[in-house]
Amino acid sequence: MSRMTAAARKSILVVSRHAHPGSSLPRSALDTALAAAAFDQPVALLFQGEGVLQLLSEQDSRAAGVRNLRKVLDSLPLYEIETLHVDAAAAAAFGLDRDALPAGAEWLDAAGIRALLARHDHVLGF
Repeated sequence: MSRMTAAARKSILVVSRHAHPGSSLPRSALDTALAAAAFDQPVALLFQGEGVLQLLSEQDSRAAGVRNLRKVLDSLPLYEIETLHVDAAAAAAFGLDRDALPAGAEWLDAAGIRALLARHDHVLGF
């Protein structure tokens, strides 16, 4: 299979807004990002609202019968997904500390989020 030309590659922003336990949407967001990256599409992830809770490593999702997504998030650089974008207001609202989030997580204010949305060809919300 040949590599896509730069002109054929469309940037994709996957926005995850839901907490993990009990919802399939966070896993679907990650699966979508991984699938796009596997086809050499430039992919970025943005966590907003309750979605920022997915970034915590101490999640106990066994009671909900689902796997902890933090391990998947930590493997994203293998798929050339280098930066996780985090809604700073949502993170603050949930009392998250930058040190508890994955390395390289970029906190964005409202203006930063608008700029991130504007620079992607496709935005997929979950």
